[in-house]
Amino acid sequence: MNRAYRLAAASTLGVILLAGGATAAVGAPLATTQTAGAVTQKATLTAKASVSSVQEREAFRITGTSTGLKPATKVTLQNKQGAKWVSLPSATTVAQDGSYATSYAMRDKLGFKGKKQFRVVGGGAVSPVFTVNVR
Repeated sequence: MNRAYRLAAASTLGVILLAGGATAAVGAPLATTQTAGAVTQKATLTAKASVSSVQEREAFRITGTSTGLKPATKVTLQNKQGAKWVSLPSATTVAQDGSYATSYAMRDKLGFKGKKQFRVVGGGAVSPVFTVNVR
């Protein structure tokens, strides 16, 4: 019985290694995904504000780049309000070269003073958080 169990386990392991490689056999996360034989990168976004501090209701610009997103993918600016991320009326699309730019003016919802946290989301990717101080 013990020998039959070892043989079955060895056969199963061999099939797993042939089908998916050693990383799939141990369950390690893969940095890339495979689709129909082609390897694609995980989508990423960068984002930064044109200024670190603004007056209430003053407009500022957000620029960034993307990798792994198709041109014309919609990206949206979000603001952290309490524990929730809220989409703002500031959206744009990714250009052919992977860049994007949008602007936003602090309005009624965000018109109070202090440090505000922002991020950009789109195509399943989320940028790192950046901060703008409202004076």
